[in-house]
Amino acid sequence: MIRLYDFELSGSCYKIRLFLNILGKEYERVPVDFVNKEHKNEHYLNLNPFGEIPIVDDGDLRLRDAQAILVYLAKKYDTSGLWFPDDAASAGRVTQWLATGGGEVMNSAGARLVKILNYPLDLDKLQAGAKRVFGILNNQLADRKWLELGHPTIADIACFPYTALAGEGGIDLSPYPNVLQWIERVKALPNFISMPGI
Repeated sequence: MIRLYDFELSGSCYKIRLFLNILGKEYERVPVDFVNKEHKNEHYLNLNPFGEIPIVDDGDLRLRDAQAILVYLAKKYDTSGLWFPDDAASAGRVTQWLATGGGEVMNSAGARLVKILNYPLDLDKLQAGAKRVFGILNNQLADRKWLELGHPTIADIACFPYTALAGEGGIDLSPYPNVLQWIERVKALPNFISMPGI
């Protein structure tokens, strides 16, 4: 069975829980005490030397990084082939948004860490970075329902959590109506599950 090293309030871990639920895959959750930095102890550094979660074990395979895990789960368990298609153009279009979900969107995650856990980060800079990417997302969604390909993909899963959690980082999404509509579409997906704050 798939094992997920997980923290309930992590948007990155939530991406994996959400996608596993959409795929109908059972898995074992191993809770990690992120607040007290359990993921930085020797045991977890042996699992992932970057000291980050999520981590997934599936048989003999261990993977780190939420976006890499999404790709793996889609390629192994999505029988429809729609969540991460094989053709080069589609894969490229989806992957560019995976990079955004693990990159620029993480400004919103950082702002949330400042607001919720008092992390010593530059809140103004993080909020400005998040607003920039939300503006880009809003423009991308101006004439489409999903980020790419006309249907939900792991691109949407990758970018969703920390966008939907923006308010917890002190970021108002009302200037981004297309993003707000997209959030509601993601919430309406079959087998959608939520997390605290969403």
